[in-house]
Amino acid sequence: MSKPAKRAGADGPILVTMGEPAGIGPEIAVAAFNALGGHAGPHPIRLVGDPGVFKSCGLADAGAVVATKAAALRVPGQASPQNVPAVIEAIEMAVAMAQDGRAAAIVTGPINKAVLMHAGFKYPGHTEFLEALTGAPRAVMMLASDQLRVVPLTIHTPLSLVPAAITSAAIVETGEIILASLKKYFGIVVPRLAVSGLNPHAGEDGELGREETNLIAPAVAALKARGHDVRGPLPADTMFHAEARAAFDAALCMYHDQALIPIKTLSFWDGVNVTLGLPIIRTSPDHGTAFDIAGAGKADPRSMIAAIRMAASMADAPA
Repeated sequence: MSKPAKRAGADGPILVTMGEPAGIGPEIAVAAFNALGGHAGPHPIRLVGDPGVFKSCGLADAGAVVATKAAALRVPGQASPQNVPAVIEAIEMAVAMAQDGRAAAIVTGPINKAVLMHAGFKYPGHTEFLEALTGAPRAVMMLASDQLRVVPLTIHTPLSLVPAAITSAAIVETGEIILASLKKYFGIVVPRLAVSGLNPHAGEDGELGREETNLIAPAVAALKARGHDVRGPLPADTMFHAEARAAFDAALCMYHDQALIPIKTLSFWDGVNVTLGLPIIRTSPDHGTAFDIAGAGKADPRSMIAAIRMAASMADAPA
């Protein structure tokens, strides 16, 4: 029997970018590297960034670093615009290596969006930057753990702008990406998708808002017409208890906190951010830079470890 086909670069390393040097990203990257013995399954782990930053966090294996040309200086808790070129270069290098088959997947350390934007970075987050770097038509942010997978339709959108950003076309397109990714990377043959409403009680038949009737329900019907197992629009406040979660493999929510509050409540330390819809595999820990504990020896690497393991598992999925 022939072996399942592999993707280009599937046997390559898992690349972990340093993220914001002043935060906990380099610390948890080194801690995860050490905890996993420098490998995730058959994949060697390589850290991308300034070698001095990783060395200051206790990395003993200098050969494990893919070095950026731009230098960075780590002062825990104190972000500096001087580090921005190295932060951006690390991401760009990792993406380029994954795109040309030199790496199996990338795992990104948390970045500080404010310092990046003040330095001229024009993207609200990693997801949008990776979409631009890879030329993907639509990048989708999924937060995943053993207990729950969620996707926000709108990502870093102010709450006041969310209703205007919701369209039936976006729901259908995002739903298709989620369902295809659940099959491709997570081995779910017939994936089930739950779609939330926007308003309280999913609009209460139009009495508490019309987005469900006018936009969300038609999108759900369109996905069903394409043969997908999709339910909704569902009231968001009753979607995430244990019995409800058993009825779906992923939930598509209308805005950031609607999706992220339940998974961060259930899986704060082992949730993983996965970007779907890209031509490469990308995961990241489901938390930020944590300046308040950087350099104090308190950073917990569990989410980074989970992100590396998930990246390796996705890379090993049959093509």
